[in-house]
Amino acid sequence: MSLIQLISFPPLGDDRGSLVALESQQSIPFDIKRVYYIFGTQQGVARGFHAHRQLKQVAVCVTGRCRMVLDDGEFREEVWLDSATKGIFIEDMVWHEMHDFSDDCVLLVLANQLYDESDYIRDYTNFKELASD
Repeated sequence: MSLIQLISFPPLGDDRGSLVALESQQSIPFDIKRVYYIFGTQQGVARGFHAHRQLKQVAVCVTGRCRMVLDDGEFREEVWLDSATKGIFIEDMVWHEMHDFSDDCVLLVLANQLYDESDYIRDYTNFKELASD
């Protein structure tokens, strides 16, 4: 079983340019409750290093690129996000890290729940224990 669940977002448009539509329960496999984006990440800085108890997310680099690492406590996989037409679905109880941000990277994240600090698992040892249950 692969942790990497890529989603293709077909570009729409014409000779004036392209457009990608992200829609709840269509191109995004859940109802979108929260949208945020990460940008201006300094060279050599990694982000993430947590999992969520219930939150599901889709991440897409709308510009630039970054390397995503996903870990379910047993398997660890990585993939480059480097296209505005490709996203990655991050299930609940999947540890995720973002590395190697390009200077121009803007990482857009769509989530199925509002922010809730109690949903975060920020300690990898604790995550491994919970994931093995």
